[in-house]
Amino acid sequence: MTTIRRFRCEDLLRFTNVNLDHLTETFNMPFYLTYLARWPDYFHLAESPSGRIMGYIMGKVEGQGESWHGHVTAVTVAPDYRRQQLAKKLMGILEEVTEKTYNAFFVDLFVRASNAPAIRMYEKLGYVIYRRVLRYYSGEEDGLDMRKAMPRDVEKKSIIPLKRAVTPEELEYD
Repeated sequence: MTTIRRFRCEDLLRFTNVNLDHLTETFNMPFYLTYLARWPDYFHLAESPSGRIMGYIMGKVEGQGESWHGHVTAVTVAPDYRRQQLAKKLMGILEEVTEKTYNAFFVDLFVRASNAPAIRMYEKLGYVIYRRVLRYYSGEEDGLDMRKAMPRDVEKKSIIPLKRAVTPEELEYD
């Protein structure tokens, strides 16, 4: 049976098998440690009965006013464990933390415009394409900013799509 639990520091030495996928964004160790220290309730993993890491999610909460939101920094599942609804379960945890702990207006994430399977999965989970970000990935590939409104956004203002693409320089960072 799969266990979903909070990510721990020692897990950073055990999750390479998940990060080997070419579509998974990887970061340096201080980046992961910062997320683990600042937003531990947004950092979870799925673990097999044998203790192997099957996938993980990491995120944060950011913004101000009606832009207060949860952000999915990374969600990935190792190829051997895909098609088991693990990403859906991990996303559900992040959304629940966003709604119940932080009372945020929406959850957002960025995905490569070419990653059709991920885009379809996010759409099935209720996400919509909010805007296209030109050359978001390494200055080459466009990214899609996808959003899902949380109950606090009663009027669903946060998911009204922009009519034009933006550049990375136009993104708001907190």
